[in-house]
Amino acid sequence: MAEIKFEITQHIGVLSESAKGWRKELNLVSWNGREPKFDIREWAPEYAKMGKGITLSQEEIKNLQALLADK
Repeated sequence: MAEIKFEITQHIGVLSESAKGWRKELNLVSWNGREPKFDIREWAPEYAKMGKGITLSQEEIKNLQALLADK
């Protein structure tokens, strides 16, 4: 299995933290050298491991903001 390379280009914020120290964060992340996307996922302390997450383009994050603003 190929190694996944990532770079957190901008830390936006922490959404929650578990008792074991894993934090659900919103960041801008570049995956395998590609253009950074908004990324929501859980990270182990020191970013040693990561959980499953979701990435969103700039357009998708704007659409999400609009949907949340209507609630």
